[in-house]
Amino acid sequence: MTRHGTKKRPYFHIVVADSRSPRDGRFIEKVGTYNPLLPREHEQRITLVTERIAHWLKVGAQPSDRVAKFLSQAELMAPRERREQTKKNQPRAKAQERMKAEAAAAAAPAAEGEAAAS
Repeated sequence: MTRHGTKKRPYFHIVVADSRSPRDGRFIEKVGTYNPLLPREHEQRITLVTERIAHWLKVGAQPSDRVAKFLSQAELMAPRERREQTKKNQPRAKAQERMKAEAAAAAAPAAEGEAAAS
């Protein structure tokens, strides 16, 4: 995709380009547009030239992640598998051990209280 439009008003052209070309640089063919400012239901949000896209996919073109999502919604290709998310937001090993120990300690008195009530 090549970015067009003004500052804070993006508009993208979906293009076929060599992977060595810069994002907004030289491309081979324009095969669609994407306007992220339009609502999702609007028919002009994503426009695709399906015949040319099918040709380029058959020849071996590799779409970017976002374009692959568009193509799978248009049923031009199978959806990609979602990658495993990073684990950076999870606590570290010692913190996880501490949390497990606290949960086990909290569960033990509750189990004893139920046994005494029976």
